[in-house]
Amino acid sequence: MTIKLQIVLGIIIISMILIICNMVRKKSIDLRYALGWMVLGAVMLVLDIFPNLIISLAKLAGISVPSNMVFLVGFLLAIIVIYSLTVALSHLSLKVKKLTQEMALLRADMESKGKE
Repeated sequence: MTIKLQIVLGIIIISMILIICNMVRKKSIDLRYALGWMVLGAVMLVLDIFPNLIISLAKLAGISVPSNMVFLVGFLLAIIVIYSLTVALSHLSLKVKKLTQEMALLRADMESKGKE
């Protein structure tokens, strides 16, 4: 990887992290979701600054082509993000169900008191 490409990638990654920080500051994204993207950006920045690290990790894992290691790491990080979003979606689904049930009970109570 050439130094020019490393600099361009570094600028893009830092810009991404700053955009996410700004979104957290403006409260347009929740911090718990932004942390995953910030960690991903930090990992990408480390790999951009030290490109030989991915070669060493690939050799350590027994992967012969370093680009396959990049794909593996990307795949694993994507799985982690998908899992965390699935957990959050499950919690929100349960909350919506509970709120709907409470609202139905309150509405039924108000209607019964109105008929009296």
